[in-house]
Amino acid sequence: MAVAIRMKRMGRKNRAFFRICATDRRSPRDGRVLEVLGTYDPSVPDTDARCVIDGERVNYWLSVGAQPSDAVRVLVKKYGQNGTHLKEMEQARVKLAMPRIILSAGDPVFVPEPKVDPAAAASIVAEAPVAEVPAAEASPPEAAAPAAVETPSEPA
Repeated sequence: MAVAIRMKRMGRKNRAFFRICATDRRSPRDGRVLEVLGTYDPSVPDTDARCVIDGERVNYWLSVGAQPSDAVRVLVKKYGQNGTHLKEMEQARVKLAMPRIILSAGDPVFVPEPKVDPAAAASIVAEAPVAEVPAAEASPPEAAAPAAVETPSEPA
């Protein structure tokens, strides 16, 4: 049986996600796999954190004659067991696992004052009737009768 190491496309439309798999060379790209060896997520912003590979299993399949695709060959060279970018990948993974700190926006720099016409504000205050009842004369709420409210009449 001829074995190939390829990327199997997963995810939804316009949001690809790949599994790095050992497959039979005759099977389709997204068909049956022999073993999943890792993942590749191109949407991760940090380039070195995109790929996760099980280096020991990749070396096993390469030792039994599996042929990697061009894209997988590059990923194994960078992030495999003896890869050239292993330290960068570890640092990127640690950074990705850290919680994100979102700073507060703070106080606003400028708050505009509301634009109110002084004459209109004075007329609103003058029209509102204010009835004050001293605290000593106030009766309990159960005994209080509803008071008649006078509305100002409009001049004709």
